Amino acid sequence: MAVFKEMLYGGDYNPEQWPKEIWLEDMQIFNDAKMNSATINVFAWALLQPDESTYDFTMLDDIVEMLVENNYQIVMGTSTAALPAWMSHRYPDVNRTDFYGIPHKFGHRHNACPNSPTFRKYSARLANKIAERYGHLENLVCWHISNEYSGECYCDNCAKAFRIWLKKKYDTIEAINQAWNTNFWSHTFYSLEEIVPPNYLGDGIPNGKASFAGLSLDYSRFNSQSIMQNFIDEREAIREFDPKTPVTANLMGAYKPLNYFEFAKEMDIVSWDAYPSFDTPFSYSSMMHDLMRGLKDGQSFMLMEQTPNQQNWQPFNSLKRPGQMRQMSYHAVAHGADTVQFFQLRQSVGAGEKFHSAVIGHVGNKETRVLREVTQLGNELQKLGGALLDARTPAKIGLIFDWDNYWALEYAIGPNVELKYVDQIHHYYKEIYKRNIPIDLIAIDSDFSQYDVILAPCLYLLNDKTAQKIENYTKDGGIFVTSTMSGLVDENDNIHLGGYPGPLKEVAGIWVEEFDAMPMSKKIPVHFTDTMGHGTLLCDIIHLEGAQAIATYGEGEFYQGMPVITSHSYGKGQAYYVGTMLDDQGMETLFNQILEATTLTSLYLPEGIEVTERCNDNGRFKFILNHLGKEQQLSIDIVGQDLLTDENVSNDLTVAPYGVKIIKLA
Repeated sequence: MAVFKEMLYGGDYNPEQWPKEIWLEDMQIFNDAKMNSATINVFAWALLQPDESTYDFTMLDDIVEMLVENNYQIVMGTSTAALPAWMSHRYPDVNRTDFYGIPHKFGHRHNACPNSPTFRKYSARLANKIAERYGHLENLVCWHISNEYSGECYCDNCAKAFRIWLKKKYDTIEAINQAWNTNFWSHTFYSLEEIVPPNYLGDGIPNGKASFAGLSLDYSRFNSQSIMQNFIDEREAIREFDPKTPVTANLMGAYKPLNYFEFAKEMDIVSWDAYPSFDTPFSYSSMMHDLMRGLKDGQSFMLMEQTPNQQNWQPFNSLKRPGQMRQMSYHAVAHGADTVQFFQLRQSVGAGEKFHSAVIGHVGNKETRVLREVTQLGNELQKLGGALLDARTPAKIGLIFDWDNYWALEYAIGPNVELKYVDQIHHYYKEIYKRNIPIDLIAIDSDFSQYDVILAPCLYLLNDKTAQKIENYTKDGGIFVTSTMSGLVDENDNIHLGGYPGPLKEVAGIWVEEFDAMPMSKKIPVHFTDTMGHGTLLCDIIHLEGAQAIATYGEGEFYQGMPVITSHSYGKGQAYYVGTMLDDQGMETLFNQILEATTLTSLYLPEGIEVTERCNDNGRFKFILNHLGKEQQLSIDIVGQDLLTDENVSNDLTVAPYGVKIIKLA
């Protein structure tokens, strides 16, 4: 069921930063651009609460009244992402302590300790008062709690809360010592009070590694859950006065410190902020959209923020080329977005984001390329109406993305400094992407049975429950694909003894004796039956125990001729193990073989052309996106009507530079 009645089109609007005579100009411009929504009150705590006992909603009342009069749908912020100065000064417990043990003063944003009693009291109270005042409005369509939750804190409040968290999880100090293997380096704890957060003053290592990965892993879990509790505090405060309006918090793709699969369970709808750089691969942008869609089992998400033109915080803040903003907006829609929203609607006059582009630029009039393109897109979205709302992607391949693995793999000291979790996930994603086969990014606890193929590269941290789930999936006929650095440790980051890949040995039909490491500049030949690829980063020394080798190492190392990729029949299914990081040729050869056993068909198209699909009760919709600034020709088996032009299309297509076609299939 769709969350909204129509696709929201608008973005972050901060009229409190401008004199009121500007507001009416804004309304006229936004109306002409066919915008139907505005996100307000995201950063206004200091304005709403000038001291601890005073709340002043005078200006927010005026803003809300103006939007209601102009029939705008309102996404209401809670303003809690940045503290007011009085709070930071009067109650120092709200200020964070960083990884280096330095207590912070007032400044920046996301500057509150998540375990500060003061912050938790006042943030929930503010959300409650805003909900009491505006929660009844028909124009209110979504609550936007905080903004881009982020960061960590290592203060005394967090240390105390962490000890309580540990007590609840482990019960005894003996269980904690066992989980963290504290006999190493004589680190045995005798009471909870002796445990300190793993920052620079304790067992933390500045490069993101960990002396005691079990400790650091638990602290990452604790920090993520602490910040999530801030969200829950505000959500429950809102629910006292508004039990129905959807609640969200805007996420940031594969942001490492926060487990978004846990966050998504607490949200009514996922929202996120898409800010690719000038050189972000198209496949990576697609993967981030798919991750956001996957957080709630394939449900549509909100594109809460994107820039209408250039950003200001990246090393090279390139302009979006003519047509590119429109194409990138539809790119999000093609992967599951039910909204198109910008940061920001009017460009700031000063401070840190004054060079971050906006719908209305510093020139302040309608005569800009950006506004013309925003208006074109607005007219098209109005024409589409609700046709695409709540449409799903019919994926039969699931790619596991897991924050516990993300943290644990990168806390490990060794074996290769160039090994990065998200890079490895993307390496497998882009092979499916280039074939234009739909794919879901899924959680460890997702339902595997709906997929023909499950991909699980670098499934480093693996407990017995998940291992059994993988075995059952494969026995029942699934195709399971995993890779080097999988099945090595348990949930506490302690090695599974008896040979790698630990609990996956039986389903994979192998055991790995050791793994060689090398820089990505070094390549090892990988021989398939008829072709050759190359491997890098890691090379596993594999022994067959029921599996068959489908590729072996070539010349150059002592493991020449040994298996590097294996296939094992297990029950009704098949398990593949990839003992290196394959190059593009190797990945293509491997997946040609894997996909032969499925009904999935690869569709190779010119570089920069992407095809994906969404389906709902209104029909099946094919999106054809040209990511490049040049016209492209393609032949594709497709018959239907382009919803943007009303033209009937079939087979041979011409796609304009940064062009988009949304074809309702016949």
